[in-house]
Amino acid sequence: MTTADRPEGVMSEIPVLIVGGGYAGLASALFLSHHGVPCVLVDRHPGVSILGRARGINPRTMEIYRPLGLEQAVKEAGRPFDEEGGVARCETLAGEWHWIFEGGSSRAMPELTAGEFGMADQSTVEPILADAARARGADLRFDTRCRSIEPDADGVTVVTEDTRTGERRTLRARYLIAADGYRGTIRDQLGIAREGLGVLRSYLSFVLKADLSELVSKRALFWILGGPGVAASGAMVSHALPGHWGMALTYDPAAESPADFTDERLTAAAKELIGRDLPVEIVSRAAWEEAVGVADRYREGRVFLVGDAAHVWPPAGGLGANSAVQDAHNLAWKLAAVLDGRAGDALLDTYEAERRPVALALADLTVRSQAARFGPDPEDDPLDHVLAVLGQRYRSSATAGAEHETVFGDAVAQHARPGTRAPHLWLDRDGTRIGVHDLFHDAFVLLCGPGGTDWAKAAPPGVRVHQVGGDLLDVEDAWAARYGDAAAVLVRPDGYVAWRAAGPAVEGEVSRVLGQVLGAGVPVPGSA
Repeated sequence: MTTADRPEGVMSEIPVLIVGGGYAGLASALFLSHHGVPCVLVDRHPGVSILGRARGINPRTMEIYRPLGLEQAVKEAGRPFDEEGGVARCETLAGEWHWIFEGGSSRAMPELTAGEFGMADQSTVEPILADAARARGADLRFDTRCRSIEPDADGVTVVTEDTRTGERRTLRARYLIAADGYRGTIRDQLGIAREGLGVLRSYLSFVLKADLSELVSKRALFWILGGPGVAASGAMVSHALPGHWGMALTYDPAAESPADFTDERLTAAAKELIGRDLPVEIVSRAAWEEAVGVADRYREGRVFLVGDAAHVWPPAGGLGANSAVQDAHNLAWKLAAVLDGRAGDALLDTYEAERRPVALALADLTVRSQAARFGPDPEDDPLDHVLAVLGQRYRSSATAGAEHETVFGDAVAQHARPGTRAPHLWLDRDGTRIGVHDLFHDAFVLLCGPGGTDWAKAAPPGVRVHQVGGDLLDVEDAWAARYGDAAAVLVRPDGYVAWRAAGPAVEGEVSRVLGQVLGAGVPVPGSA
């Protein structure tokens, strides 16, 4: 589309435009606005979905939410699911349940993180992210469809359409985040291929209202429903709204389409899987695909893929939505640094260099995990949930001196090395108990040990300094065990170690390393 073909409207200049208002898009808006980056999000839907998808906030994601003040709200959103645990298989809810596993493990891992596993689902967390993003200045425009994008060397021109009025507007953005999901069109428009197994199964998910209190004496994380005696097959989960439940039915897209699933058909299928002829009301629905695929690249010029637009895999381990949030968290601080002139363009390439290997590893693990969990030998599950969540490692030019070669090691690293998540510490700051990751969210931090006073003095402007034994009390005396001989470590805004210093302080060294991490040749405040 040429400039002459564009519909009339005000050409607005914005730093970042986000297409898609699901987990990935809302998280991107939240993190960008938290870094002070003005952004606009557009989504064709009237608001966030009430479908109870993507259950579970893992400790790493909660670790990210904590310093933004969202932890308590997310925990409260998960209260309706507090009593749930395990996975049950049954032909109908009214029949006999066979527990694949019964759960019951602790949601806290205080030796590894201050973040606790939460049970909130997408329908309850998305409003929290939206409100927090708006409170920080993000412009969220629902009922707004992205009609076209036209990238060039200096930015992206986007035409949007109000789905209620048909009004079109042309927006100009320096960067665009494509968070338009697995079935989004932007990836295809950019000519980015996706490798993987493709679509495994097609589902029609729907929310129903029914009184199942006589049948559900113990709430599972989800139920696998169907069998030889039942025509329908699918799964069920609870919902945050009392008396509401989520169901998903498999279907063959070669033989039928989502339009074939009328309210009458869904009601009949629900009653069959429930095993009782009781009142059922269909509240909402959506079609989706269980698929495996990772985009060949995450960046095309000024456009970045985030979340399901970049990668999808089976739901084993609940890693998909959490990875979308972590993608956005990784990219946001880098965009902020480039937009305010602190970093060079090369820093943006490290988003793909760091997050794509993680996606490839998780795609492989979740496929094998799901096959094991629902096969004859569940004990052969290769997915170590703790390692998958807290042990992800990066290797890129934004990590100075990373030595590892793989995404995962044998265990979660509890020693500070470039490219690894900073080891957890319980600290006391001004009489308040915090986790070390509560310090990392909007700036580089030079975290100094008891012997790192000279390094603390050598930090350039723009780098926040904290010292164990100074403004921080190491309440478990764990610094030596987890940070070793490091006199100081430079930690990125996403909580990953960028660099460690073992020897005496060197004038200008932190500035030099910061310049290397942010992009060669970029002036760094305070550098020589």
